[in-house]
Amino acid sequence: MIARSYLFVPADRPERFAKALAAGADVVIIDLEDAVAPASKSAARDALSNWLASRPDAAEQAGVQVLVRINGADTPWFHDDVLLASDHAVTAVMLPKAAEIEPLREVVTRTHARRVLPLVETAGGIAAARKLARQPGVFRLVFGTVDFQLDLDIEGDGDELLAARSELVLASRLAGIVPPADGVETAIDDIDALAAATRRARRLGFGAKLCIHPRQVATVNAGFSPSAEQLAWAQRVVDAAAGAGGAAVAVDGKMVDAPVLARARRMLAARR
Repeated sequence: MIARSYLFVPADRPERFAKALAAGADVVIIDLEDAVAPASKSAARDALSNWLASRPDAAEQAGVQVLVRINGADTPWFHDDVLLASDHAVTAVMLPKAAEIEPLREVVTRTHARRVLPLVETAGGIAAARKLARQPGVFRLVFGTVDFQLDLDIEGDGDELLAARSELVLASRLAGIVPPADGVETAIDDIDALAAATRRARRLGFGAKLCIHPRQVATVNAGFSPSAEQLAWAQRVVDAAAGAGGAAVAVDGKMVDAPVLARARRMLAARR
């Protein structure tokens, strides 16, 4: 199954790793970048390394993938982070401020072509999105909305980012990779705002969303999963088409053609 939710946890807080793994997210992002102060980078890397060595099967037992967000290629921590990310327990690597091809290729090569998720969070990243998406080893694009707003001095997260969001969806589809993941909702306690943001992302063609707190996970998972009503509709469509033997058929008063049947089958395949 393709991940719907990505939950961040700071790499310098190993006591939180188990809680993050148990939060219900499809992927846990152990963050060496924004969540860790510069003075704590080395200690955070050591903490993550020790945890991976002592609990190499922790993520597998929890049924969760572990992704590491490394520091950017223009930082002094990049190369050591990439080396750590080659650990066999790390299933994917997130590269921040992705905009250039060479750092991305280095991550893919040095981590043995594991899944890499470029974090697009600058104007340059959006401009390069189609090239990034086509690189071998790239699994999914991720939209870093907060840093993108800062880079372009944008004050809103709605229509103000529509063009950028649509470009990531289009770039992903053209490259034949999975739909992108949308950025975080910073209002941790506003579940209604999170649900609305998740619905918007889904309508635009995104397939997942970043989470910054465990309490956000359930809402994001629900937003990217077919509802009971949708699954019931999809089953009626599939059953009606099967019974029609190729003839035209209507379900709930609406004609079922090939795209409608394909959407119904996709919903049923996405059941969790």
